[in-house]
Amino acid sequence: MRTTSMTGTAPAAGLREWQRPLREQFPIVTGHPGLAYLDSAATAQKPKAVLDAVQAYLTGCNANAGRGTYTWANRTTALIEEARERVKAFLGDPDPDRSGVWFTSGTTEGLRTVARDWLVGELSDGDEIVVPFADHEANHLPWLEARDLLAERGVRITVHPMPYQQDSRDYDVEALAALAASAGGRLRFVAVTHVHHVYGADMNVHRVREAVGPDAVLCLDAAQSVGHLPVDLGALDVDFLVFSGHKAMALPGTGAVWARGLRGRPFRPGGWQGTPNTAGIVSLRAALDWLDAAGPARIEEWTVGLGVRLTDGLSRLDAYEVLGCPLSLAADSTVQRRQGLVTFRHRSIGANDLGFILAAHGLLVRADGLCQARAGESDASVRVSLHVYNTPEEIDRLLGVLSGLADDRPGGRRQHD
Repeated sequence: MRTTSMTGTAPAAGLREWQRPLREQFPIVTGHPGLAYLDSAATAQKPKAVLDAVQAYLTGCNANAGRGTYTWANRTTALIEEARERVKAFLGDPDPDRSGVWFTSGTTEGLRTVARDWLVGELSDGDEIVVPFADHEANHLPWLEARDLLAERGVRITVHPMPYQQDSRDYDVEALAALAASAGGRLRFVAVTHVHHVYGADMNVHRVREAVGPDAVLCLDAAQSVGHLPVDLGALDVDFLVFSGHKAMALPGTGAVWARGLRGRPFRPGGWQGTPNTAGIVSLRAALDWLDAAGPARIEEWTVGLGVRLTDGLSRLDAYEVLGCPLSLAADSTVQRRQGLVTFRHRSIGANDLGFILAAHGLLVRADGLCQARAGESDASVRVSLHVYNTPEEIDRLLGVLSGLADDRPGGRRQHD
């Protein structure tokens, strides 16, 4: 269980002093004092150090990588290779000489690449895989695409839905262990999520490894964890880790696949590799440097604490339903906290309408279906996702607006200007 040093719902004084100068390093945040950006799970804002690194690259040695022998081309190629090693170091890679890093446009492309260019070649007729049908579509559809490609070749595999606990929406590792045992050694691959993009829960991936045994390949969607909390590959024991750089303060269109190379054949994307997103990769390296200096553990402590402040406030408003484990809402709860990500619905105002209302108050949130896979939430909702540049005052401002919209009458519908 993760804990926070927040006292009640107020940040500790030391964290306040740590966070204040970090917030000042985000030009888009300081340049729009009337707006509160609360959508970092979709994309994180960029600190000045990242913007400066991209500017320096584009004005200093911009060239194509792996093509050309002149100074700028050589420097760009070297920067990309250095970025691969930086990713490994940031993730705590226990065996960097064995593993590899490949850059992609983000988590979706990365997972599809693993599915089409690796998994399809690994599975045989009668093999079984487990897929999370209630997580993000990006960690659901690629594996079904792989199943269909195999079926076209006459190879039939079984796709099992990941079992979930109904109350907490965590993975049901006991049911998963029973599923693995019943597969009789044919369970070859399991797709998992590190932090759920709707419920904000750490999905306790270390327990998944214990449930499925030492031989099954684990592929981790780390889109909502890398850049938001410490990630330690040595402790996770996964074979693939895929993340989006733009959610970790790098430029859009940036991401990576880390492949361990321990179980199954070595991973390598198929086809001709064209021009990489050189500026994006440079930005990713700079973002990881910035995050390391800020401290992922402190970032997690700060955002989890802000989430506690929000869920505690929402728990006092009967007009709202907070999605995920209901036992973790109050400030004095001992249940595992949400990772700076809180999703909710108003009982009478539609999520899209509520999103427009909040935007009119300068509160920028996500309000839609949140890219849920087929077994996830069927109705739209509002998601607040936090990062180091957010403040307790922004949470209080949000709660103030939400409180003004509360309507506790059964079946009531409040009118708005």
